[in-house]
Amino acid sequence: MNLQIRNYIPEDYIEVEQLWKDTEMGGAKRGDDNEAIEETIRLGGKLLILEDISTGKIIGTSWLTQDGRRIYLHHFGIRPEHQGKGYSKILLKESLNFARNTGKQIKLEVHKNNITAVELYRKGGFKYLGDYDVYIIRDLDN
Repeated sequence: MNLQIRNYIPEDYIEVEQLWKDTEMGGAKRGDDNEAIEETIRLGGKLLILEDISTGKIIGTSWLTQDGRRIYLHHFGIRPEHQGKGYSKILLKESLNFARNTGKQIKLEVHKNNITAVELYRKGGFKYLGDYDVYIIRDLDN
């Protein structure tokens, strides 16, 4: 497979959203729409696309946002049919390079039962922060 990592373009959104649905990472119903992606990029973030050049298909994403203090890794995933082939290591390396070039820390959230992802992140240098509970309000109007 001939792979490339490139920056997101708005024309990618439909395929990216499908990948996020297929991997249960998110989608427009969670506020992960094209406008949100574009805004995070405008604010200094990046959405990396792992693409199979031979087919033009997007097989992975890594969405990096920042708050001026830290880089946050979101929606890092590989299409199910391409998992287990080492592609996540390539994408993680590029994600960490982006964070390193900003000079900021990088942080992520991962479900404790996602052992494959936990191991990938540990091997990538991430350290467990402790027993934190994470809370969110997705819709402030309700």
